[in-house]
Amino acid sequence: MTTTTFAVLVPLLPFLGAAAGLLLGRTAPGFVRPLAVLPTLTSLVLAVLVAARQGGGRAIDSATELTPTGSVPIELALHIDGFAALVAILVGVVASCVQIYSTGYLRDDPRYPSYAALISLFTSAMLLVVYSGDLIVLLVGWEVMGICSYFLVGHYWETPEARAASIKAFLVTKLGDVPFLIGLIALGTDAGSFRITKVLGTVASGGLHHPTLIALLLLAGVAGKSAQFPLHTWLPDAMAGPTPVSALIHAATMVAAGVYFIARLLPVFEASSAAMVVLAVMAAVTMAGSALAALAQDDIKRVLAYSTIGQLGYMTGALAVGERDAAVFHLLSHGAFKALLFLAAGVIIHAAGTNSLAAMSRMKDLRARVPDAYWTMTVALLALAAIPPFAGFFSKESVLGAAEHVATGHTEHAPGAAGWIVLVFGLVTALLTAAYATRLWLLAFRGHGAEAPDHGRQPLVMNAVLWVLALPSLAFGLTYRVLPDWFDGSDLTPTLTTSVLGTGLALVGGLVTYGAWRHTTALAARVPPPLSASLEQGHPHGAVAAHPEADAGLVEAEAIASHAPAYGDVAYAPDPADPARLLLGPLHRHAAVGFHLDAVYDALFVRPVLAGASLVRFLDREVVETYVRGAGALPRLLGAAVRRAQTGNVQTYVSALLAGTVVLVVAALLVATGA
Repeated sequence: MTTTTFAVLVPLLPFLGAAAGLLLGRTAPGFVRPLAVLPTLTSLVLAVLVAARQGGGRAIDSATELTPTGSVPIELALHIDGFAALVAILVGVVASCVQIYSTGYLRDDPRYPSYAALISLFTSAMLLVVYSGDLIVLLVGWEVMGICSYFLVGHYWETPEARAASIKAFLVTKLGDVPFLIGLIALGTDAGSFRITKVLGTVASGGLHHPTLIALLLLAGVAGKSAQFPLHTWLPDAMAGPTPVSALIHAATMVAAGVYFIARLLPVFEASSAAMVVLAVMAAVTMAGSALAALAQDDIKRVLAYSTIGQLGYMTGALAVGERDAAVFHLLSHGAFKALLFLAAGVIIHAAGTNSLAAMSRMKDLRARVPDAYWTMTVALLALAAIPPFAGFFSKESVLGAAEHVATGHTEHAPGAAGWIVLVFGLVTALLTAAYATRLWLLAFRGHGAEAPDHGRQPLVMNAVLWVLALPSLAFGLTYRVLPDWFDGSDLTPTLTTSVLGTGLALVGGLVTYGAWRHTTALAARVPPPLSASLEQGHPHGAVAAHPEADAGLVEAEAIASHAPAYGDVAYAPDPADPARLLLGPLHRHAAVGFHLDAVYDALFVRPVLAGASLVRFLDREVVETYVRGAGALPRLLGAAVRRAQTGNVQTYVSALLAGTVVLVVAALLVATGA
């Protein structure tokens, strides 16, 4: 079989698995798990074969016209270069791990067939985005992912948190997709084609007429899909979905799609210095703001969600300084350790019966209940904090090194201001990242108090997947020497200055957080658990699941539903043992709610829209319907008048006829005599 055939099968197989899973989910439930896992695994194998044949050399291009449009054609096109080949492997690895993990995590979930089918469809859509050589076909995969996220985030639709989160994710991403679509159409019109190769050729020849406008329109879509400021608010709330869904969204699909899209079309953005500076500012605000918010979260998954937003900020920062090699390098390494973090968090939530770090900090020896999750999450958190020699160190330092080169004027393909912005905020975020990673580890695994509940050992498949992902989280960074052969050839070797600064700041962040934790833990030992009176009696550790013996999915759903009643807010818990309260001081309560951005958007957009809708409803009911009712009233009155004449009495009819005849005769005589 040809490489092109293999490439076509890579996104096609998960799609066929999704279709078969939906059709057979009720009639033949025994086939659901094989149909979920095997097509995805086969797709991964084929993606590896495609990458081996591509070998980082000349891009594989193939196209056939989908339909004549009369103007700009739309083509079913493949464009597989080194970037696409490796990102497709990442998608396949993470999706396969998520499907295997889910067979244990949701083993008793009655909606598992539809869940597994949607995961497969999600995977297929992302692979379509990765391999597509036509922007309109890429848009199809882009939008299918949005639909899948809506259903998957709302999987626990019985809980109001999941319903609200799914709607919010859909609406916020669609808000970015509208200008994104306009930008794609403008780009294709300027280039005369939607083929990526032809678009890049047009940019290289200076044929793009409105580069700044097009780049900014496309950035709006990327900000929504990749959860960048100011359209990032949907991602933390999306943690109301199952943990494997969070792993897939954060590590290899959806949010990664925006970064990958800019990397694919980076010359379009480089054609506008203004767009590059805007991208740098967006990355800087996203990095620092999300790191501060992560430091204040109580829900373990919301910590990881804000972490993802910040790490995506590093990637967009690398793109803002024109270094897509570093951006995709960090995308690949982040995909491994972030998938591991989320899947390990799922194991911890199942074991603890809660998603609350405040509750976990009151449990002793939780790490002994989940040794696999403990060791693998430790590896992943070290990678997240960019501690050498873990994967995150090499990929994050490649971003900081690229920013340093631009800031110091060694390269001219990006504005110097963009380099300084990314470098300064990237270093600050390195300190904050180490701080919240240390805090999560300490609160989850070094708690004090009563013994952690024993919910039994997690299914083997869940723990096995953790060790599979721990390998790239530990060693993938060492590939920095060979990756340039697959990419544009940029040197990804860590530079001395940024390595020393970045690692030093990370160590400072970790040590300061550890010192603060020692202080607050000593104080908290004299304070009772921070719970509402209604829950203190029944759940001494906090928002603990009501059915700890159930499968992990049900435990998580119950933990999410019980968190707000226990602590008053989904993102907050007044825990005196939390070192973040000491580190952030008065900023803590603002960071815990995402600096009130949701409240700002509610005041600026939601309330005006609702008020406008109420006004329209009033005008429709009281004005428009008044005219409609009036238009119907006149014929009704005329009909009533005529109806009175219809008495059914023949003498009346004859009398009226004679009277009418007399009137007509008199009128005729008057006309004839000229009177």
